[in-house]
Amino acid sequence: MPERVVCRICPHACVLVEGGHGLCRARVARGGAVVDENYGRVTSLALDPVEKKPLARWHPGSLVLSVGSYGCNLRCPFCQNAGIACAGEFDVPWQVMEPAEVVEKADQARSRGGIGIAYTYNEPFVGFEFVCDTARLAHERGLANVVVSNGMVNAEPLIEVLPYLDAANIDLKGFTQGFYDVVGGDLATVKATIEMLAGAPSCHLEVTTLVVPGMNDAVEEIDAAAAWLASLDPSIPYHLTRFFPSHRLRDRPPTPVSTLRELRRVARRHLDDVLLGNC
Repeated sequence: MPERVVCRICPHACVLVEGGHGLCRARVARGGAVVDENYGRVTSLALDPVEKKPLARWHPGSLVLSVGSYGCNLRCPFCQNAGIACAGEFDVPWQVMEPAEVVEKADQARSRGGIGIAYTYNEPFVGFEFVCDTARLAHERGLANVVVSNGMVNAEPLIEVLPYLDAANIDLKGFTQGFYDVVGGDLATVKATIEMLAGAPSCHLEVTTLVVPGMNDAVEEIDAAAAWLASLDPSIPYHLTRFFPSHRLRDRPPTPVSTLRELRRVARRHLDDVLLGNC
């Protein structure tokens, strides 16, 4: 029977034979270990405002070099970036960039207001080794590191990279396990990620929920999410973002702005800072 290895990065714990790929399509069993096959395979590179991540309360007006690859460990039917998040090795063009090259580009961007690197566009933690190596080099050069993640990462790898993280925005997709069953995730893991980041004094944290009509827009759900976030820290900025038809939910209407305003009112019962996005 072929030797099998277990991926350590997320709670899916994919069990793979040599050459087999995980659910994320980015990690592969090779030489008795599971590694990020997408290491250094950059699909997207741009100098972005930090507000676009979105980070509203961390170095406003600054820029970060946003870098992404391919692959994700969720399967959201409403994915806003499915072209690379749901892609694998042969589905999307990429260029090879070593961590030192990314850091050099970020360093050169200082003259234009750049302060560091954001690991974004696809799920960064499925490329954990690349993120960790790049973030370590960036800190050595005095550059900041930002992750924009779905939070589906185990505690051990998160602890490993946490000393190099300066800011994070975590997608809280919904606040029931039933909702996470739809997207193929685990609410308890995401909550644990948010809790760990909220308790890390060196890492600024913001949280985002994409509000999808008929799926996670119930007042009770947002109220519960906001109350839980406030139990960690009532000053956590919470973004409620408007959904637009995309991916496999093209027949669903955009989120009414009136719905977002009502949910903001509800979330403000618990949190100091609730922001609306995509309005």
